Amino acid sequence: MTGLEVRLHRTAGELSVCALVGDLDIESRAPAGCAIDGLIAERPPLVVIDLERVGFCDSSGLNLLLRARMNAIAAGVDFRLAHPSPAVARVLEITGTDSIFSIDADGESLRTASGR
Repeated sequence: MTGLEVRLHRTAGELSVCALVGDLDIESRAPAGCAIDGLIAERPPLVVIDLERVGFCDSSGLNLLLRARMNAIAAGVDFRLAHPSPAVARVLEITGTDSIFSIDADGESLRTASGR
C-alpha cells in the first residue's frame, strides 16, 4: 500500500488531469508514474498534474515530474503542474526547477477546462 492516491480525469479530449493525494516519494512513484505515462501516451493537448493535496515530495517525486515533463515534450503534449502544495512548491523552489515547469499556481487551467 502506497501513501498516495492517484485520481485521473479527462475532459472531451482537451485536458487530462492526474490529481495526486498523499506523499509523492520513492514508495509511491511507480503508481504515479504509470498513471502519468498513460495520460501522456494518449496524447491529449494538455496534461495537468494537480499537486494541491500532496503533503510530501522527495527527490524521487521530483524526478518523476521531471521525467514526465520530458516525455510530454517528446510526445508534443503541453504539460503543467497545477496549484502545488507548500511541500511541493518548496522542493521546486529549492531545486530551481520551478523555472523549468509550467506552473499554474491557482489551478486556472483546471477551472477553464471544466467550465467552473
